[in-house]
Amino acid sequence: MEKQSDPLLRDELYMERLENGLTVAVLVKPGYRQMTGRLAVHYGSVDSRFVNPETGEAVHVPDGIAHFLEHKLFESPEGNVADRFAELGAESNAYTTHTHTVYYFTTTDHFWSCLDLLLNFVQDPYFTAESVAKEQGIIEQEIRMYLDDPGWRSSANLLEALYVRHPVRIDIAGTVESIRAIDPDLLYLCHRIFYHPSNMVLFVAGDLAPAEVVERVRQAFAGRRYPAQAGIQRLLPQEPPVIAERRRMQELVVSQPILRLGFKEKEVGLTGRALLERDLTTSLILDVVVGRGSALYTRLYEAGLIDQRFGFEHVPEVTFGHTYLTGPTPDPAELEARLLAGFHQAQEQGLAADDFERARRKLIGRVINLMNDLDSVAFLFADGFFKEIRLFDLLPTLDSLTLEAANERLRNHFDPNLAAASVIYPRR
Repeated sequence: MEKQSDPLLRDELYMERLENGLTVAVLVKPGYRQMTGRLAVHYGSVDSRFVNPETGEAVHVPDGIAHFLEHKLFESPEGNVADRFAELGAESNAYTTHTHTVYYFTTTDHFWSCLDLLLNFVQDPYFTAESVAKEQGIIEQEIRMYLDDPGWRSSANLLEALYVRHPVRIDIAGTVESIRAIDPDLLYLCHRIFYHPSNMVLFVAGDLAPAEVVERVRQAFAGRRYPAQAGIQRLLPQEPPVIAERRRMQELVVSQPILRLGFKEKEVGLTGRALLERDLTTSLILDVVVGRGSALYTRLYEAGLIDQRFGFEHVPEVTFGHTYLTGPTPDPAELEARLLAGFHQAQEQGLAADDFERARRKLIGRVINLMNDLDSVAFLFADGFFKEIRLFDLLPTLDSLTLEAANERLRNHFDPNLAAASVIYPRR
């Protein structure tokens, strides 16, 4: 069993890969009453084209099937799995992203029963034509609801503007037309391929004994037989180094316009420490240039162009990536122009050393707080695992970042030629 530790946090993480390929990770938190378990699958919405390892043939499944599968796995002949977690006094849920799916529970009691339930229901699919048809109706309503959601549409429109071919531009839930093409056979196929233990990781955290957890997991899989499976070959289109369009506009029921300004990555394919460095560096840049307390933020706020809802985020993935800034504003064009001008000015002047160090210390404090919250640390682990980012690399990587590298990233990433804007206007 591999042991990783963080001297500052005084945390220990134990990891072991079982014979069937499943990775088990245990974060020991002595004295914690709360415990959590997350089963993450390296399967997201962008994985609609792949090579079937059983036949060697290329397969194209309907968009939205990963999200559909997440919903369906909670159904069983005995009833809804969420109700069984609730009977054990646990909170449970799941979510699907562009790149992975996560099932999880958090509890203060009956941990072993919850863990057994988590491991079993995700591996025991139950699909019928009737239940699939029922779910199609439910998800169709969900899709139609999001079509009128300003925040959701703002994000979706930006992705469609930034990306030309990459499937990240397609909604995680798919479309009404695509989910109607889903049937039990396709669900069983995707489950068999992507829910293989070698394509999953189990993370648990709490006052637990790692060896006991690993043995319990090994027993839960003892009666199951999984054929050996090589890494899944995903078939992604070649994304050109340009944006699809400069601006996307839509009218919805909003009190004032919403701007979402994005910058597309020029180069992708990074994993591990290199990807983590890019993400943390970008976060520091955003805080210095346009974070609360910055000169640019103050000017925009005093001009009435932004309010406390203004925010930003860097999205670091292996096959795609971008940064966005967003918020409601009375004048989207003016806000966009001032943001672009603000980043241009920062590129010419460079980041000040004091500002950079202040942002670094702030982010270190935030990371430490997150690492002491079980749900947050579980999210960080699941989000980083398939990118080959180690949990305890966060703080050492933050310490290693340099002002010179940050200024180079500032000049390279925030390129107006790779910027796109999504604007939601009030419906007239």
